[in-house]
Amino acid sequence: QIHLAESGGGSVQAGESLKLSCVASGSASGRYCMGWFRQPPGNQREGIAAIDTDGSASYAESVKGRFAISQDDAQRSVDLQMNSLKPDDTAMYYCAAAAGLAYQAYPGPCTPENLVLMRNSWGQGTQVTVSA
Repeated sequence: QIHLAESGGGSVQAGESLKLSCVASGSASGRYCMGWFRQPPGNQREGIAAIDTDGSASYAESVKGRFAISQDDAQRSVDLQMNSLKPDDTAMYYCAAAAGLAYQAYPGPCTPENLVLMRNSWGQGTQVTVSA
């Protein structure tokens, strides 16, 4: 199994930026799919971005053009650069990952929608608060 640890959350004002990091540990061979999700207070979880082993990325419409997901340190971590933050971005942000057979056996691309349907692992989350 994969252990995930998120960091980088905090409190900022609207229009500012934050970078979240998700560090993965544990072993899994083959391709992987990693992504970011968020859950605003009192609302359901939503997928915001996912990245495949080859660096191809998928984004939710609500964050497209503002957020960017990327790989760092030889795929040991995945970052989420969040620009032009809005109060509606306030949420607990979670990292998720599927790797090895769990991902390779799934009949679909690496997207947030598909990632939640794969056998995956989740981090404990990092809080992002954006004030007007």
